[in-house]
Amino acid sequence: MDPVRNPYAPGAGQRPPELAGRDRELKQFEVVLERVARGRPERSMIITGLRGVGKTVLLNAFRSMAIQRLWGTGKIEARPDQSIRRPVASALHMAVRELAPRHRAPDRIEEFLGVLKAFAQAGPEPSAKGKARAHRWQPGIDVPASRGRADSGDLEIDLTELFVDAASVATDVGAGISLFVDEMQDIPADDISALCAACHELSQVGGPLIVVGAGLPHLPAVLSASKSYSERLFRYARIDRLDRESADVALLAPAEREEVTFTEDALDALYGAADGYPYFVQAYAKVVWDVAPDTPITADDIKVAAPEAESELAVGFFGSRYERATPAERDYMRAMAGLGDDPVPTAAVADELGRKPSSLSPARDGLIKKGLIYSAERGMVAFTVPHFGKFLRSQLY
Repeated sequence: MDPVRNPYAPGAGQRPPELAGRDRELKQFEVVLERVARGRPERSMIITGLRGVGKTVLLNAFRSMAIQRLWGTGKIEARPDQSIRRPVASALHMAVRELAPRHRAPDRIEEFLGVLKAFAQAGPEPSAKGKARAHRWQPGIDVPASRGRADSGDLEIDLTELFVDAASVATDVGAGISLFVDEMQDIPADDISALCAACHELSQVGGPLIVVGAGLPHLPAVLSASKSYSERLFRYARIDRLDRESADVALLAPAEREEVTFTEDALDALYGAADGYPYFVQAYAKVVWDVAPDTPITADDIKVAAPEAESELAVGFFGSRYERATPAERDYMRAMAGLGDDPVPTAAVADELGRKPSSLSPARDGLIKKGLIYSAERGMVAFTVPHFGKFLRSQLY
């Protein structure tokens, strides 16, 4: 079939042609937007799940929903060992610029931008051992930095004051502001604590600003460790593999728009191969489309396409992650894979390697920091990538 008309899109954060199986989460966020718009108290929202289940896609869908309601929006992607001060400043700058044309008092916008500029410049310069960055970073704001507001250098104080002021601007125009945070588990511990404190203050004053985060399954534990009230501060949505009906919709809807369909046996085979994981559904379907001679796509087409799809996943999805690990970290992952696909005790991994658990802490911590494994609960670890254990076992034999 014509590869140019291939509708499937396996990509990092790339929206699939049919966003299937996420109606519940979309409705939840619709309720959040509507309640905030009506001045009702509402929690910010957190999406969690393994790699490849569509967290970033859903985050972007939420952002589109907010934009359609004329909210101000901004998005950041957290990185380990990087403060969120600069990224949050840039994101809120974007959000307020979206609201500014509707504000009747330009002076009010300039006043907030002065606070925002002061906030952005208040943190320490990373390469200057604590020196101020006031003259080092100019975030494209043509107003002088304010003094005495959001510029103490203490991120918890500054972020709270900044959020309150941003929410006030949104209130002036009868709208809201939503800050979207991807890879939220990578925010440094002190910064995540500051973010929770700022959200807590907003929830008490009822300001129309929400934070929507996405991260790996252990993100709720990260938030809870930073502030004890975080489990009551956010609305949590765990997303996972698609059920059979939703996976079929993800395959059939875009194909039928191109006047192509699948036999029932082909759908059975594809669900078995992809196991319902959205990224795998797109990856297998894209290759199958390219190798199938005609419609309907059959189970025989799946058999022909599967080795090529698995090869592409082995290089791009699994292999690229495996290559990032050190030799000691690879040994740790191979030991995990040998114990199965469910979360495994760290003591069992140590036994598998014939080592003391304490001697493996650097490898375990390195893998967690790289986002390759996560601590499912105390003393347990699991892969962040679906079928990663299966991939590693296939490399061993």
